[in-house]
Formats: sequence, structure tokens, C-alpha cells
Amino acid sequence: MEHETFIKIRRDLHKIPELGFKEYKTQAYLLHYLHQLPGERLDIKTWETGIFVKIQGENPKKMIGYRADIDGLPITESTGVEFKSLHEGQMHACGHDLHMSIALGLITHFVSHPIDDDLLFIFQPAEEGPGGAEPMLATDIMAEWKPDMIIALHIAPEYPVGTIATREGLLFANTSELFIDLEGKGGHAAYPHHTNDMIVAACALVTQLQSIVARNIDPLDSAVVTIGKITGGTVQNIIAETARIEGTIRTLSVESMVKVKERIESLVKGIEVGYQCKTAIDYGSMYHQVYNHEELTNEFIKFAGANENINMIVCREAMTGEDFGYMLKDIPGFMFWLGVDSGFGLHHAKLNPDEKAIGTAIDLLSSYIEYKSK
Repeated sequence: MEHETFIKIRRDLHKIPELGFKEYKTQAYLLHYLHQLPGERLDIKTWETGIFVKIQGENPKKMIGYRADIDGLPITESTGVEFKSLHEGQMHACGHDLHMSIALGLITHFVSHPIDDDLLFIFQPAEEGPGGAEPMLATDIMAEWKPDMIIALHIAPEYPVGTIATREGLLFANTSELFIDLEGKGGHAAYPHHTNDMIVAACALVTQLQSIVARNIDPLDSAVVTIGKITGGTVQNIIAETARIEGTIRTLSVESMVKVKERIESLVKGIEVGYQCKTAIDYGSMYHQVYNHEELTNEFIKFAGANENINMIVCREAMTGEDFGYMLKDIPGFMFWLGVDSGFGLHHAKLNPDEKAIGTAIDLLSSYIEYKSK
């Protein structure tokens, strides 16, 4: 298959990144392309800013699903490429532009190269937040077109082009956002005894939160509690009445996620008493772990490993979060890493994947899907 078309598509999509559930231009671009394809065996339905695309098989015994996420991130791009983002402060810094172009490449191939089984391609919004996989699963469309197995990929900047990496079982962690608001009593910096300082309370809480992984989680398990942002106060000589802590929780087991949250809530209650303040906790978006189906994943590892153009790696699990985990919770399948050889990692303003990986993925997945339909 010629892949230049899908490199151009990737660049077009890279110019128009949009945040979760606001992917209007992205959806319009994808629909415009899809409606130019032969439509005899193609059925297209939309949900919010997402798209379902069914390709009718010639003698279907099952349906094979494939998911591509479509949203960008609130990052100001600094790659310097000619096709850089036209949307100020937004960027495809997680490779979803590649994910979409690969999906379109697969659809284009199977429209003109029919197989026995039905295919379902899902263009999912809001993977970066607040999460589109779980509500898409609950749609009437998904109830009608629920696949028997499902596949997805994610670009991996650290691997060279031609490398595929995955593993059976746990691949990506359970994740949860974390927002903690503290409210005390503000006042003049010269009279701290008349106030309840939420800057001091927030700093104390951040320090205490770091004890959770060190002292409450089994050392043979893994967890992360990262605080990435603290806001509070107005000027240097006013004691802050409010403060807000924002972070993320990552765990390799569901049980550890429950334990981490229990400890957070206990520590926050202690801050309420110790600093005489009010608190509120919001866990925001929560993503279920990506847990690869053992038999399907091992079959794919063997299939990819037999391809002379692929360097197949059985990798370790990662603390990355992905709402594809909700689909794998409901449908047997797997996710894998696609090497794109970038000097800058995921969510970096200079992420610049090697576009040759698009062809690698289209060729591998088209042959694998054909194999699964025999």
C-alpha cells in the first residue's frame, strides 16, 4: 500500500488539534475523507464528536474492532515543523494524529480488499480527558455493533520505527486525577494568629501525600502520587484563604488505587483538624487499567515476531493511563506500542514522530486483521 496519502493526512490533522469533546474540525475532516470512499459496504454513524465506521464482511462470523483516539492536548507546540498546529495553545503531543491516519489507512485498505468478517473502526474523542471510551461503550450504536475483539495502538517515542512492544496482562496502569481544595481564613501577613493559612496547610499536605507510596503500598506493588500544580494566595503580604492542589494517581492494581484514595482522604481529614479548615476532594477522570487478553496478545506477539520487518519486544507494564482500558474491560483485545523514534517524549511540546511508522502500522495491522478473519 502507498502510504504518502496517510502521511499527508497526518500532517493535515496535526494542524487542527482540538481538546476533548471539542474535536469539531477533526470530525469534519475525518467524515469528509470517509464519504469519498466507496460506500457499498461502508456504514458511518456519529456520536458527539466521535465516529463509528462499520465495514461489511463477505461472510461474517465475527466483528473485529479497532479504536483510534482523536483529541489533542493543551500544549503550545514548539517543533518548528511546517505543518505545526494552527490552534494556539493546542497540539497533537500524544500522537493521536498518527493514530487517526493509521485507522484511515486501514479503512481504505479493507474497503477495497474485503475480508470475511465485519470490521468496526471507532474514532474516539476525549481520551486525554474527560474520557470518551466509557460513554461510547454505553451507546446504542455500540450495543448494535459490539465487536468480538478489539485492538488499539499507541505511539512510543523511545522505540525506533519498526519496533512493536506489548505484553499479555497489565500494560497500562489504573489512573485517577486528584484535586484537593482547602479553605481557611485569610488576612494581613502581619497578623497570622488571626488567620488559618492555606498555603501552609497545602504545603504540609503535599509532604504528607508523599508518605502514601513509601509507607502504605506493598513494596512489591507499584504506585505513584504526583502533585503537579499548587495555586493559592493573591499577593505576598496577604495570607491565603484558599489553596488548590492538583495531581495524579497511578497504580498497577485496583486494590492499590482504593488504598491510595483511602489514605488521601484520611490525611485530608487530618489537615482539616490540624489547620482548622474546610476541604473537598475531586478525583476527576478515572481510567481503568489496560489489561491485554492473554490468548489474543500472545497470538499477536507471535504473528508480529514472524514479520521480518518488525522487531517485536515483550515489554514491561507502564504507569501510563489510557481509557482504552474500559473497552478491554468489556471486550477481549489488546493494545501495543508503535515505535516512532522521537527525541522528545509523549506530551512534550517538541514531540516529532517519524512518519514512516504510519506505514509500518498499516502494513502490520492489515495483514494481522486478514489473518484473524481466515
